[in-house]
Amino acid sequence: MKTVLFVIPSLHGGGAERVMLTLLQHFDRARIRPVLAVVDMRNAAYRDAVPADVELIDLGCTRVLAALPKIIRLLWARRPDLLFSTLGHLNLALSLVRSLFPCGVRHVARETMVVSEYLREFRRPRLWALLYRHAYRRVDRLVCQSFDMRDDLVGRFGFPPDKTRVIRNPLALAVIRARCAEPLPAEFAARVAGRLRLVAAGRLVAQKGFDLLVAALAQCPALDVQLDILGEGPERAALQTQIDAAGQGERICLRGFQANPYAWFAAADGFVLSSRYEGFSNVVLEALASGTPVVALPCPGGVREALTGVPGCEIAGEVSAEALADALRQWAVRGPARVPAEVVAPYAVEAIVGQYEELLLAAGGQ
Repeated sequence: MKTVLFVIPSLHGGGAERVMLTLLQHFDRARIRPVLAVVDMRNAAYRDAVPADVELIDLGCTRVLAALPKIIRLLWARRPDLLFSTLGHLNLALSLVRSLFPCGVRHVARETMVVSEYLREFRRPRLWALLYRHAYRRVDRLVCQSFDMRDDLVGRFGFPPDKTRVIRNPLALAVIRARCAEPLPAEFAARVAGRLRLVAAGRLVAQKGFDLLVAALAQCPALDVQLDILGEGPERAALQTQIDAAGQGERICLRGFQANPYAWFAAADGFVLSSRYEGFSNVVLEALASGTPVVALPCPGGVREALTGVPGCEIAGEVSAEALADALRQWAVRGPARVPAEVVAPYAVEAIVGQYEELLLAAGGQ
């Protein structure tokens, strides 16, 4: 059995957090003994999802850099076999202080973005690219969620290919399908009566492209649709202003964070992914697991890998509002159809957790 210290920036309501918690819930305790350390426990929407038998350590910081000394002290105090981290900025920060780890502690990181796309949002992308090129290779093993992500890291940043492993995101299919059957707020059914129902979900940030989605619907005045966007984030006010200015207030509603997004997915006729880039979209897999077809922009990060050949789904020609509008029109003309259950079978948590266990045991020296 290997003791693994899992470190994550927060337990906010995001996809990386859901993946981490799904893994912690399903690891075979005879093989993996997990301990979870969280940098910032404020607004921990997923606190109750941490398994009761997993020790939870609140690092009590608001920033990753401030937490690094505490993580290093924790490694020396506990001497785990492995450190497992997720989210690029945390992974990179830990790789920069790799020489301070106790001897024998291996570092496995899980990347969540196509890094070259992610760095476009930074003020000094060339500096960050140098850090990724020269520091990131100190990670002992790197989990990539898609071949897009892996090829980007290997081709553009020189990451050693033999250190990478492509492992898809896990789906707790039984849990998702049970939650799909839970009731929705009454206003949902009343508001969308007689219309095609669309749903989108994610943090309200530029990466998720909700501004492109609003613009796309504004270009489709003939489509009788209702769009509900689930999630919170810093772009909420700007999005609401855009919705109002485009005259879309009767068609688009910002619903805020939803503890059970699956019921919304299952009740919708279609899910829309408008992201400019992704790692490998959890929410696309969750929509498919809910039986709901997806209309998506072809953003870097495995969207084509997930959706090509899936019945009822539509992939736009490029990442733009105009292309998304065209894809929505084509999808509406064809008509919504439910997604067969077997589509998501390869992502079942039992199979994915087994792949993670094999990786962690091998990285830890077993």
